[in-house]
Order: sequence, then structure tokens, then C-alpha cells
Amino acid sequence: MVLKLSSTDVSGFKFLFFLVTIFSLISLLVYSTIHMKFIKPLEVDAPLDRFSEARAIQHVAALTKEDRQEGRPGLRKAAVYIKEQLEMLKERAGSNIRIEVEEATVNGTFNMIVLGHSMSFAYRNHINIVARISSADSLETDPSVLINGHFDSPFGSPGAGDCGSCVASMLELARVTAESGWIPPRPIIFLFNGAEELFMLGAHGFMKTHRWRDSIGASINVEASGTSGPDLVCQSGPGSWPSQLYAESAVYPMAHSAVQDVFAVIPGDTDYRIFSHDHGNIPSLDIIFLLGGYYYHTSYDTLDKLLASSYASECTPTRPGIMQARGDNLLSILKAFTNSSKLLNAREREYLEATTNDYKDERAIFFDYLSWFIIFYSRRVALVLHSIPIVIFLVMPFLLHFWDSRSRSCFATFYDFVKEFVCFQGLLFHAAGTILAIIFPVILATVRLFFSSYAMNWFARPYLAFLMFVPTSLVGLLIPRTVWRCTPTTSQDVSVINKLEALSEEARFWGAFGFYACVTSAYLVAGLGGGFLTFIVSVSMLPAWIFFSLSVKSYDHLQSPRPAVFYVIPLIPCLTYSVYFSGFVIQFLIEKMGMIGFLPPPYDPGIFSHCADCRELLDRSVLAGYYVTDVVVAAAIGVATGLCVGPLIPVCSHWLARFSILQLLLHVSVLALALSSQCFPYSNLAPKRVVFQHTLVTTDANRIVNSSYGFAVLDSNSLSFLFKYAPEVAKGLLPGKELSFETADMSSRETWLVSKFCP
Repeated sequence: MVLKLSSTDVSGFKFLFFLVTIFSLISLLVYSTIHMKFIKPLEVDAPLDRFSEARAIQHVAALTKEDRQEGRPGLRKAAVYIKEQLEMLKERAGSNIRIEVEEATVNGTFNMIVLGHSMSFAYRNHINIVARISSADSLETDPSVLINGHFDSPFGSPGAGDCGSCVASMLELARVTAESGWIPPRPIIFLFNGAEELFMLGAHGFMKTHRWRDSIGASINVEASGTSGPDLVCQSGPGSWPSQLYAESAVYPMAHSAVQDVFAVIPGDTDYRIFSHDHGNIPSLDIIFLLGGYYYHTSYDTLDKLLASSYASECTPTRPGIMQARGDNLLSILKAFTNSSKLLNAREREYLEATTNDYKDERAIFFDYLSWFIIFYSRRVALVLHSIPIVIFLVMPFLLHFWDSRSRSCFATFYDFVKEFVCFQGLLFHAAGTILAIIFPVILATVRLFFSSYAMNWFARPYLAFLMFVPTSLVGLLIPRTVWRCTPTTSQDVSVINKLEALSEEARFWGAFGFYACVTSAYLVAGLGGGFLTFIVSVSMLPAWIFFSLSVKSYDHLQSPRPAVFYVIPLIPCLTYSVYFSGFVIQFLIEKMGMIGFLPPPYDPGIFSHCADCRELLDRSVLAGYYVTDVVVAAAIGVATGLCVGPLIPVCSHWLARFSILQLLLHVSVLALALSSQCFPYSNLAPKRVVFQHTLVTTDANRIVNSSYGFAVLDSNSLSFLFKYAPEVAKGLLPGKELSFETADMSSRETWLVSKFCP
């Protein structure tokens, strides 16, 4: 059977190829930017006034020789190593700079909310190493800048990324400060805290007991939720000046105020909370490695993973300069903070808060563009800027009415225009397409799991998720336009049909513009910081529409795709940012699904066969755990596709909304589905997390009444699946014995979910 294509279909395929080329080039640029391959790390012999990744790596190597959990010898050895390095700096420092080094043992109690539950903590004998670098004539009451990182690691993890990389960066920063000849105008306090993984006890102890706590005028918390990627400013405040200072000084900036909108609902926390909210109300930045989450809090968080690119093969690691970028950023930020006139100690800050609004906790808008530069504007400016698109959208019907020369009454024209042009033909159609772009991938993900024996097949190969869900999402975006095209018209006059098509195209454009304007306004009304993304989209659509309208005068846009090309070109900077933002979020989400994915039963369902209630509970658990991870990723890619391709739909759908193209997109999704079914979800670079727990039940401090071992998993694929496809795992867990689910104890999530989840 030969597929016959019309000349219009051929033009549509050519235009589709043009868009695929554009987005492929954008994706390559974004991939290179996110993985920081353009940054060259400095070697050990780098100038003394420069941060050197190679020198910092030497510290990571020393810190990761042993595990650094509370109660383990490795933690004490790490504290000794850090103190020795600081003491050596003290000996080499000149007479015009003062370095004070202390080992502080902290004790205390406090309450906090953990995963929605109120918990009380009592702790004692946790070690912090504190260093203060200042000019020789500085006073203890001088406003200072605190930079914090923790040297303990999660149980069973060497902690190279989390957070050996943080401590190593701080040690190298301290060396640069002491040996470069730069005398900080305000003191810098380096806090190496030894108990962050235990619910931030080290930072709490410092803020409650240390004599320098009231001198702190700003804090920078350095964290890691992985082993790679640019440092992302996840939180900033109170007040907007910390993020403004970051915007002015960061060498390789990466910051999104939208992250603050969702951080509160993520099951994780950092020391930033202690400094900025719970104790001190200190203006702070929370800067975190976010990628490389496959290894976060696992035994894979090793030095070689820190050195290797996230997707480099194990035998050919590369050094993309991740720590070099972090060090250059932090050094520049520290200099900016120590020179800031807004740096005040606790007493000065309390007075200013009582008398002025300078320290009002307002959320500014800030975002970087491919780590090249950062855009920052205050909440007041956002109130004006983000209101412009919705004003244009509401005023445009009046302007178009005055341009319309049809002899109709003013009221009838306006009423028909608003009803047909804006509400029904424009905004609602675009909103429907965006919703379908989310629903279609979700349906595909659900259907796939009906015929698959495992979930998360994209976990080790994220490109599979894009291959499966992006074409399906595009089909959802184009369905409303296809329906629009199929709507019959009573007129047979070609000129009338062309006028109706032009009016429909205009309606679709202003409807899409109004959709993004409404979303921007909703963010603004809610007081959130993420509206900048849809604001950029709506503003970028205006020059694109002007270019398109001008090109229509030279080319018939119904016969040639050239005007649509002129529409796309001005949107490329906006599309690049949308791909950059969406790609980073989806990659982070995919990596974290191995850690915060929903849970199925950890054992073979056969052990519940004797209990009807248990079987019912099991069925609900399977539905909640087996489907959710795939559905979440599919929905996220649907939202991203709507954001990246949605602005093109009003004009470009004339060439894309064709049955032949829709069939091609569906075939690509089916082929990707077939390819993914042959791929195992895990690999050495993307391991499955398995919890092996020894449970002791006691009645008092000295009597143990029961002892058992249990297994549990953290994602949607159960242990029975793992042992079926990787039987060597079972042999490794119980050498010489056959692992029996019938005789094993059930390991409930509540009994082992006690460690800090990732931010």
C-alpha cells in the first residue's frame, strides 16, 4: 500500500523537520550547558588567588576514605583532617589577617515538623569545626558572612558529593582567602558542621550556643542532592537582597525563584531552614548540586562519580569542571556579601526591621538564562511587568473592533468578538490542547503498564521517556486544531473561507497569548515566584506575531510555510529557555524517582493469599505504587511539551495538524514503547535502591525482646521483580541460601523512613 501525500502534507513534513532540527540544536546547547562541559577545571599548580578544582578534589579524596556517620570512626577522622587543614592555613597567614579555628561540641533539644509530623530531638556531643577569617583589626561584633557545609554523610555512603564536595570547596575557599592577599572587609565564618544528616543538629547547635552567632549578617548554605550539575539557588531570603547580590556577582549563575514555590512541599530540608527561619532570621542563600541524583545517599556516591560526567561511561570519565564552577561562584559571592552595605549583625538587623521595611520578606523574581546571565527584579516591578500581558489581552478586543470596518453595532460586534474570538475559539482551545498534551502521555504510560512486567523503564535511559511521551503530547496539542479544521463551513467562496481562516488564526494566537497571560496573573495573585516563565512566553509571542503578519504580505501563509518560519525564528530565545528549564526539571524528577517513588509491596504477593483483607490492601498498594511514577513523569513531560511547543501551535498547527503527521507521531511513540520494553530500568550508573534493615524491639534501655532483618525498596518495582531479573542480587544478599519471601518479615515503610530525603 502506497501512502499518497498531498503537496500540503509534504510542506507540513518539511516544516516538521525544520522544527525537529531547531529543537535538536537547542537540546544540544541545553545539554552542554547543564553539564557544564564548557568550564575548564584548574590544576594543582593554579595561581594562589584562584579556586582550583584539583586542590579541592584532594580534600574529597581524603574525606571519603571512610564513612562519616555519627558514631563511626570516620566522622572523627574527618573532623581532625578539617581542623588540621585550617590550622595549617593559620600558620601560613600573614600578619594582616586573622584566622581563628575552634572545635565546638554542641548539645541541645528542639522540636520540628518532619514529613508532616511533629518530632522532638535531644542530642549531645556532636562536633562542629568553626573557622573565622578576618582582618587583624576586626571586632567580634562586626557583621560577618557565614558559609556552611556538613562533613557527615548518610549511612552506607562515602558522601563524596553529599557533602564531601561542599567541605572540600569550603577548605579551598578558606585557602584562597588566606593566601591570595585579599583581606575580607567583613569577617567570614566557615562552619563545618558534623550532624546535618541527623535532622540538622550541627547547625542548630551552632545557632544556639556559639558566641559568633549574633554577628552573622548573611549565610550561604552549600549542599548537594547529587554529584553534578550547576549549583542551583533553591531558596533565598528573608528579604530579596541575597538573591539580588547573587545575581550581580555569580560567575556561572543558576537560580530560579520558581523553585521556592515547590520546595516547601518536597520531603526534604537543609540547614538553610535553621539559619533563615527557625533560628536567627538571617538573610541566606541555599545553593545545591541537583543532578547526579542516581547516587545520592547511596554507596555509589564516590569520588569517581564526582569526577565523571553524569552520562559518561564508567571506563572513560570526564572532568566537566563542576566543582570549579561552584568554587568560582562562591568566591565571587563571598566577596560581594562582605562588601555589601546591607550586611548587618543581629542587633542592627532587629533595629532595622522594627523601623523600616528593608528586611521585609518579599519574594523577588530571578532566573538565569543558560547560566550566561541572570535576570532579577523586585516584587514591585513584577506587579507591573507581569500585569502587562493580561492588560494587553483584555484591551485587544477593543482595538480590533475599531480596526474592523464592518457595519455592525458596537455592542453586537464586541459581544460576538469576545464570545467567539477570545473565549471559545482562542483561549479555551489552547487550554484544551494543553490539557490533552498532559492526558495523552498519561494514558500511554498507564496502558504500557498493563502489558509490561516492570515500571520505570526510562529510569536509566531518560531519552526513552522523551521518545515515548513527547510525540504523544504533541498529538494532544494538535487535536483541537484538527477538530477546528474539520468543522464544516456553509460558505463555498474561497475568499470567505480564507478570511475565516485568517480570523481563526488570529483568534488562536490571542487565545494562546491570553492563556499564558492568565497563568502569569494567577502566579502573581498567589504571591509565587514562578510566573516569569509564562511571562517570557507571552511577551515573546508578540514580536513573533508581528514578524508573521509582515511576512504574510509577501507570502500566502495558507500555501507556503515561510510565514510560519518567520513566526518561529523570533521565538527561538524563548524556546531555548523553556527547553532549558523543563529539561533540568524533568532530569531531576527522573533521577529522584528512584528515591521518592511510590512503593509497592516489598515481597511476593503470594504471602497474602490467605487473607482477603490483605489482598484488598495489596491491590490498592499496587495501584498506588506501580502506576504513579510513570504517570508523574508522563504528566511532567506533557507540561514541558505544552510549555516548549505551545507558543508555536496558534500559527504552526496549520501545517502540523494533519492526519499524516499525527499518524507519524503516534508511530514514533509506539516504536519507542517497543524499544523501551526491551530495556531494563536499572544499570550501574542508575542503581536500584534496596533497604536492608536490622530491627530491634526493646522494652527498656537494656532488654531486647525481638530482633529481625527485613528488606524494602524505594521505587515502583518490588524485590520479587528484582530477584526475578537479577537473581545474583539474592545470592549476594544471602550467600549459599535461597531467599524465601514466605519466611521473611514484612518491612513496613514507617519503620525505616527516618533518614532525610533529598531536596
